[in-house]
Amino acid sequence: MSAWLWIAAGIVAALLLLALHDLLQRRHALLRAYPVLGRMRFMLEKVGPELRQYWFSPDKAERPFDRTERNWIYESAKRQSNTFGFGSESELERSSNYLVIRHAPFPHPTPSRGKAGAAPNFVLPSAKVLGEHRGRRHAFRPQSAVNVSAMSFGALSAPAVVSLNRGAKLAGCMQNTGEGGLSDYHLSGGELIFQIGTAYFGCRDKKGNFSLDQLKETIARGPVRALEVKLSQGAKPGLGGLLPAAKMTKEIADVRGVPADKDCVSPPGHTQFEDADGLLDFVEMLAAETGLPVGVKSAVGEQRFWSELAELMATTGRGVDFVTIDGGEGGTGAAPLVFTDHVSLPFKIGFSRVYGEFVRQGLERQVTFIGSGKLGLPESALFAFALGCDMVNVAREAMLAIGCIQAQICHTGRCPVGVTTQNKWLQRAIRPGDKAERLAQYVIALRGELYTLARACGVAHPSLVTADHLEILDDHFGSVTVREMFGYEEGWGAADEDDVEGLLEELGEDAGEESEEEAAAHGVTPFPEAAG
Repeated sequence: MSAWLWIAAGIVAALLLLALHDLLQRRHALLRAYPVLGRMRFMLEKVGPELRQYWFSPDKAERPFDRTERNWIYESAKRQSNTFGFGSESELERSSNYLVIRHAPFPHPTPSRGKAGAAPNFVLPSAKVLGEHRGRRHAFRPQSAVNVSAMSFGALSAPAVVSLNRGAKLAGCMQNTGEGGLSDYHLSGGELIFQIGTAYFGCRDKKGNFSLDQLKETIARGPVRALEVKLSQGAKPGLGGLLPAAKMTKEIADVRGVPADKDCVSPPGHTQFEDADGLLDFVEMLAAETGLPVGVKSAVGEQRFWSELAELMATTGRGVDFVTIDGGEGGTGAAPLVFTDHVSLPFKIGFSRVYGEFVRQGLERQVTFIGSGKLGLPESALFAFALGCDMVNVAREAMLAIGCIQAQICHTGRCPVGVTTQNKWLQRAIRPGDKAERLAQYVIALRGELYTLARACGVAHPSLVTADHLEILDDHFGSVTVREMFGYEEGWGAADEDDVEGLLEELGEDAGEESEEEAAAHGVTPFPEAAG
């Protein structure tokens, strides 16, 4: 008998054995009815997401980020052309809740290259000084109003964390550590916001209770500029953080101070306080002991907490320095589907309600407002500024910038590009040096687009864009301004124009001095077109 006949006989025998197994097994009804052939369905089901993503889905059909959105991020990160040709693919008059930015007939002038708000770095400082109103010892003005949102080491791989931190340094922005503690991978030069979650990773004793001494020891390790007390996040409010056992390693367990090889689940709530009054005591204690600005991060559900918080701040002399609002459309490494879909208000609705509570108590100038939850695209970020945000945080968009392909298997530990896996082989896909540059280039591109949009509206800075600059179309040829839609009063959401103009003028002078110093040091004019 020839070798080919032996091979064919072997294949037939294997198929017969597989068919017999399928007929006798009791787990899958489909295989009992259609042995062997039924397995084709499982194979197609497994590769279905990839087939839809790359072959069958229209450019604007995918979620959470469609192909055009991802391409803008990819191209910006690679410093490629991020423009599109032939006109909009959107059905402007047939789309509900379609955003239109109301441009001015006379745009604000664009500064010369190298000046504040101009290429190549598009420096976009916050309009407010973080911690200034409450006199924190280490109050500061963030030099980037676009920063990297909270993503923990463990949820992300070590190379991904290093890439984000190095990229934050290059872009002049900050990185939030996430609730998973401060690892060595966060110490690559980028400034940090240290997040305090319900499990107190990085600031807990051996029994899991909050430890002020451990907190001080942790933040002394790196350039921590502020503390953020996490109450909840948009993708899973009411639940603690979850790191599946598939992604737990001894190194991660050591950073967090928990056992390895089992799910790492944070409790749903804090043990140091149980109401708004206790929260403010905790915040003031942290600020007094560390000198750092202290804020809170939360999704938005019931409104009473925010009313009580704003009232207590207005009447007791205690308060938070910043409030980060996370929308229900925000991302997560792992969460129950019902929580990601149904247990949090979307960002725009949630933020506008919280902002209104602070305005009615006269606190809006005393607090820095930060938005997060799919705000890493120019129009979404501008919407956040118009509602009253002073800064925006980006998470999944930052992941896309360093190579994420939206495979949506973060919870499995099998991320194919090494961003959200602890598999050493898969992590090889990430080269932190290259990815850091891409993160920086994406952040700079987003800041540049925000400046461009603000100037199109006739103002110098995105914080001067108001809810009157934005209009929402319905699918019946109607429209309404964002101010009317969200019940804002005139002037809500806008920073003080004199402060912003003064800030940009000051930065412009600084940029000029730096240019002169560079020219003197190197014997060249760094921006000849500006000099001319």
